[in-house]
Amino acid sequence: MLHSVILGEGQPFLILHGFLGMADNWKTLGAKWSENGYQVHLIDQRNHGRSLHSGTFSYEIMAQDIKDYCDGHQLKNIILLGHSMGGKVAMKFAVEQESYLNKLVIADIAPKEYASHHSDIINGLRSIDFDNVKSRNEADEMLGKVIPDLGTRQFLLKSLYRVNKNRYAWRFNLDVLGTAQDEVGTHKTILNPINTPTLFIKGGNSGYILDSDKMLIDHAFAKAELKTILDAGHWLHAEKPQEFYSIVTDFLK
Repeated sequence: MLHSVILGEGQPFLILHGFLGMADNWKTLGAKWSENGYQVHLIDQRNHGRSLHSGTFSYEIMAQDIKDYCDGHQLKNIILLGHSMGGKVAMKFAVEQESYLNKLVIADIAPKEYASHHSDIINGLRSIDFDNVKSRNEADEMLGKVIPDLGTRQFLLKSLYRVNKNRYAWRFNLDVLGTAQDEVGTHKTILNPINTPTLFIKGGNSGYILDSDKMLIDHAFAKAELKTILDAGHWLHAEKPQEFYSIVTDFLK
């Protein structure tokens, strides 16, 4: 069973983080939705956070994880929100298990293939010598030599934890995720359109969803709408949380 944090009572609302993320990335927004009559499930996906580590990465397996989670918690009529990699898991789940869904929200990812582009981040993470890391600041300094962007480092360092008083480690399974980085962008064509009401949200400054992708979205999702958050990048929910919250909440109503 996947690890999760469950907030509130009401209609089940599952949130899936992106590549190298964790459930904690969504705790602020999740808490707000839990106050509005939803039972929010902040989920650590396989090989991330506190969930199981395994030697495999595939969207088929990760979508099956969500089905097993729903069955284990006896969840039906769910709202499913996925960001980036989590959005790809959510789309795969919709293909395989649409009967579980009430509504679907996909944040800044399209139903298409993406070229691998995580190598700099993976190399940066691999460069950390945990034998010589005594504090979070030291880890940040080491990471900064390879990853200069502060926002990216802060996102990654959320997954840094203390194994014991003398050693730090990553919560995600870097060995598997680093090897599987080419698989993160894969996509299988959706042959039968998904009829679940679906909201796609893109960041105005992000290149993950292009204007030309609207045709792909409409082909794969019969009841899709696309909203844009201006002046937001790929981490649109963190950069513009109030706008993101309002757009999703309006859609759910």
